[in-house]
Formats: sequence, structure tokens, C-alpha cells
Amino acid sequence: MTENNWMQLYHKMSDLLAPTMAKDHPNLPVVKEEGCYYYGLDGKKYLDFTSGIAVANTGHRHPKVVQAIKDAADRLMHGPSGVIMYESILRLAEELTHIMPKGLNCFFFANSGTEAIEGAIKLAKHVTRRPYVISFTGCFHGRSLGALSVTTSKSKYRKYLQPNGLTYQLPYADPKECPDGEDPDVYFANKLEKDAASLFAHQVTPEEVACMILEPVLGEGGYIVPPKGWLRKIREICDRHGILLIFDEVQTGFGRTGEWFAAQTFGVTPDIMAIAKGIASGLPLSATVASKELMQQWPLGSHGTTFGGNPIACAAALATLEVFREENLLENCRKVGEYAREKLEVLKAKHPVIGDVRSIGLMIGIEIVHPHTGEPNGEGVMNILNRCLQKGVLFYLCGNKGEVIRMIPPLTVTKEQIDEGLNMLDEALTEYETEIGAHPLMTKMAGK
Repeated sequence: MTENNWMQLYHKMSDLLAPTMAKDHPNLPVVKEEGCYYYGLDGKKYLDFTSGIAVANTGHRHPKVVQAIKDAADRLMHGPSGVIMYESILRLAEELTHIMPKGLNCFFFANSGTEAIEGAIKLAKHVTRRPYVISFTGCFHGRSLGALSVTTSKSKYRKYLQPNGLTYQLPYADPKECPDGEDPDVYFANKLEKDAASLFAHQVTPEEVACMILEPVLGEGGYIVPPKGWLRKIREICDRHGILLIFDEVQTGFGRTGEWFAAQTFGVTPDIMAIAKGIASGLPLSATVASKELMQQWPLGSHGTTFGGNPIACAAALATLEVFREENLLENCRKVGEYAREKLEVLKAKHPVIGDVRSIGLMIGIEIVHPHTGEPNGEGVMNILNRCLQKGVLFYLCGNKGEVIRMIPPLTVTKEQIDEGLNMLDEALTEYETEIGAHPLMTKMAGK
């Protein structure tokens, strides 16, 4: 297809695709991806600090993954698992048992993170015979109706849809809300104990609750890293009342926090996990994961899939695991993540619009605030992101008001690429602050 034909199609986008699919930021027309870069239709190379929204953890089109896809396509295109059985799905399940938290050793493969969440909730309800679910305010778990019933990162996702009312919410632990002088681990553990006791006393008995579900690090809700003591208290409350604990590790999984999963980073093991995104380096694949003892209580026909565990996607996932080991991506995530955090702290001291920097591994949130009020500044984020795009680096956004710049580069990223991207961010921040009269130099001149 010629460039002109491509552009003609691009301009017909609003007619061909639903707005809810076509109108996300930044709508960059690209012709190729490789490593940490996108190549635009405009001929420019763009440094990608989104990883396709935490998917391309091994970098775009890693040669080993591409070759595995080609080899698999020469043998099988489609399952469906159960009707037939094939090597790649069984090998993948076996390989995953070596990296999952202890005891999570049985898998139901699906296509997306939302499907994995649906499976996790269904499994918990089936096993416990209990109707209710407790989720945590600010978490994002997906937008199908079951997953939407526990998604609370933004109210707009639930508008007009009335997801089932069989859910209750508890507050997520935001370290910024810890009073001065208090130990966050102790403060939020005690607060959770009180909040849960109130919920159980006034709204739902714990004997009716099938599961608690949460993101161990808040994702779309703002990249908030909770205290370990709070997560451990959740585990304790679940154990006390026979409630199953579900971790949504769709975004935190596969190395993003510096370990294979955030469960290992925090030292808290759930009963059920939902994994996806980075599992197959870009091919649609996910899994609901639990112990064999739990999964055996989920009989044939109670859940199913046509495309889940696709043989080509499973082959890509196996290659992805090999790349992680061969290239020491977990170690690179920890080292380069720490380096990026140090660089961002320098930018925070320089730029008054940066309110907070939050990170764990290469899951990094940069909060943008109004420099005079300290209020969340989603409009400023969009201004900065657009400036970054013009310079050649792609970030994304998150937070309830879109006030957080989401920085999630591939785990293959180098310190040199971090410098490259953050230099462009630095320039964009300076330009924005100058535009709104908030740059430190302008503030100093105004003071004279």
C-alpha cells in the first residue's frame, strides 16, 4: 500500500472505527515497530515509553519471538484446546509453574486481561459458593460487565452500564495520605482493619464474600505503590474469613516491578492471579491461575474459550520467557528502573509542575499538578504529552483525572534510552511551564 493510500485510510478512521476504539492518545500512524521504537508514517522514529501499554516487555518484535511465531504458524494456527491438544500450551503451563508464586500451578488460558479477571471471579464464586466480591477504589480490572463491576478507576467506565451490585469497595492505600510521623505499613494496616470491620458490620457479612480483588500496584488509577504491610493485612483478613484473594497482575506481571510478579516483590501470595499483557510480547494471551486443588473444583463446562491458549500465542510466550532469562531482563528492570527514578527526582526538583514521582521497577508514574494550587492537572499532562510526541518520545497517561504521566518502557530499555527520553520530557516540561508562567526562571524574574 502506498503512503497516500495509507493516509486516505487514516483519515477515514472516524467512519470505520468506533470512537471508543479510535480516539485514544496520541493516535500516531506508524508503519513499523522494533525494539524500543515506533516508526511513524511521517518518517520519524519515536522512542516508545509505553510498551504498547505494558505489553512489549521484551521490546517490539524481538527476533526470537518473531521466529517462534513463524515456526509455530508452520504447524498450527488454532486450537481449540480441549477439542485437540498441542505441545505449546502444555509446555507453557509447565514453564509458568517455575516462575509463578508458590502453589499457583494450574492454568486456564484466555485472550485478554479482562477475560482472565472474569475467570478469576467466576472461579472464586464457584469454589466458595459465595455471591459477593470486594474490590478496592481506584483499581482497573477491565470493561466487560463482570470485570466492570469491580473496576473503580474512573466512574465514566461504569456510566449507564449498571454492572451487577454484588460488589463492595474498600479504600486503596495511597502513601501520600499517611499522616506525618506515622509508619505507612502500620497506619494503613490498622486503617484497613477498621474499614473492613465496618464493612462487615454494616453492609455484608464476611461469610458471604467470595473474594477480594485488587491490583498489587495501582495501574490505570494512578501508578500508586501501596505499603507492604497493607497488602499483608489484606492477606490476613482473607485467611481469617475464608475469603479468596485475587491479584490482578495483568500490568504488574512479567517483570514490570523487577520480579516476575508483584506478588513476589511484596512477599504476598494470592489464591488466584490474573496474568496477561507481557505474557506473549504482543500476541493475545492471558491466564487465570490458581492451585490445582482450586481448579479441580471448576468442572468441565463451567467456563470455556474458543481462542484462549492459541498455539501461536503460546509459542510466543515460551520465546518470551527465554528472552527474559537470556537477557536478564528482571535485573535490567531493577537497575534501569532505579536509574530512571534518580533522573526523575532531579527533574522533580527542577520543575514545579511535577507533584510526585512514584515507581517500582519500570512502572513509573509522574504526577503533574497546577504549580500554584497543587491540584491534579490532567490538562497539563495532555499538553506535555503532545510536546513530547513532537520531540520524538511517546508516553501515556493515567490517574482519576488523567493527571499522571505513565512511563512504562520495554524492559530491554537502556540507560542511554532513558536519558534520551527524559531529556525530551525535560524540554517539554520547560516549554509548558514557560507557557503558563510557572517556570522557575520566570517566577524569579516576576519576583524582582
